[in-house]
Amino acid sequence: MNTYYIKLQGDILKVGFGSTLATGDRIVRDVAAKLDEMITTGELPGGNLIKINGRVSVLVSQVLADKLGKLYDAIALLDPKIGDPGIDRYVVTISRHPQYQVGDILDMVRESQAQSNLKVVLCGFANTGKTCFREGLKQALLQIPDAPESYFISGCPDGDGSWYSETARRDPDLATELKARYKAGFSPEFAKLKAQEVRGINTPIFVFDIGGRISDANRLIMKEATHAVILVKDESEIAPWEKLCDELRLQVIAIVFSDFLGNNDVVESETPILRSRIHRLQRGEDVSQRPIIQALARLLVGLSKGE
Repeated sequence: MNTYYIKLQGDILKVGFGSTLATGDRIVRDVAAKLDEMITTGELPGGNLIKINGRVSVLVSQVLADKLGKLYDAIALLDPKIGDPGIDRYVVTISRHPQYQVGDILDMVRESQAQSNLKVVLCGFANTGKTCFREGLKQALLQIPDAPESYFISGCPDGDGSWYSETARRDPDLATELKARYKAGFSPEFAKLKAQEVRGINTPIFVFDIGGRISDANRLIMKEATHAVILVKDESEIAPWEKLCDELRLQVIAIVFSDFLGNNDVVESETPILRSRIHRLQRGEDVSQRPIIQALARLLVGLSKGE
């Protein structure tokens, strides 16, 4: 099953989207079939508690709850936003067991791994295509076999959540409506909460974008990162963001020239940092196969593995 990954490791069910892109109806059918197979073979024996670790869509969560709720007294899901270094925190979402209450947080020491936790900020001035680039990078990482777990969020209140690109591909009008509804102001409170969220996420590869200006709010959020990718429209835009990254001690690993009206993409260099030109970063389009996005995905996997 290439659309979704499911494997039991102890009392943790490791899950995640596979390398084959598919619509929700196919994914939930594949998930149901895989769970039925694991139940039939005894791989999922049932018991007091099962913890779920990995990316779960709303549709998939319904199938997991239905199937696993019949086997286990309690189910807890990893919440990557409330973790600490070395600690995974699971939130109990279903329980018929007296030891566990819905909303309980279960701490688990993360197994030591030969991986570094990367926190990569996509930065640059407005209208450089950061949201589209972020979605393409997410899909590219999912397509790399045995890639470390990755997690993506938006670090700006412009309504472009991680759901936006997929929604725009399927229903542009609905995506526009929801974006307008969710759009909010860039307040100090938002920046503080977003910085706290970035600080708490400890997946091996974590990527977020920020608003298109150099501001105190973006400084607060960006300082929680470890690495940066700068998207620009021309050479003059590079220096201000390089200066900010230097002040925050972020390693710049790529500079991408975004030309919406261009005709082709090219990776100009890979050392000492990736430099590339990319054209037409259009919301709703799948850009996961673009050369720079593929190269950056491979770089992030290598950095996470210490290569």
